[in-house]
Amino acid sequence: MSDLGVGRPTKRRAGSAVGGLPVADPRPTFDGEAVLGTRCAKCRYPTAQQGLPWCPACYGAMDDARFARTGQVWSSTVVAIPVGTHRPPFGLAYLDLDDGPRVLVHLAEPAVLEPGARLEITGTDDGNLVASREVQ
Repeated sequence: MSDLGVGRPTKRRAGSAVGGLPVADPRPTFDGEAVLGTRCAKCRYPTAQQGLPWCPACYGAMDDARFARTGQVWSSTVVAIPVGTHRPPFGLAYLDLDDGPRVLVHLAEPAVLEPGARLEITGTDDGNLVASREVQ
């Protein structure tokens, strides 16, 4: 019999809003100049999350990293239904940062963009990264 999972919670806990434990915000952080994250010291795997105890790819140690605010669109869509505080239409895109991970961004203008289009992260809106077409 394996001891895998013994002593660990196996179900999600309620968030602090309803009396449970605080839940970490998984969204990437932008400091105005760069996207903050971590990179594996062993295999160089980049993530847009901070405070990871080990690399999700090789279990090596993680170092703090700063990633470029520019990248190429991997995929995008326009959302036509309300989601949380966001009212339709609003655009979303997965952006492959030039020197880092893939992140989800809200588009400044709702539009479906072609893969490979260049975007620049310009700021945040209620904790979400916001990007617009890169100025050439």
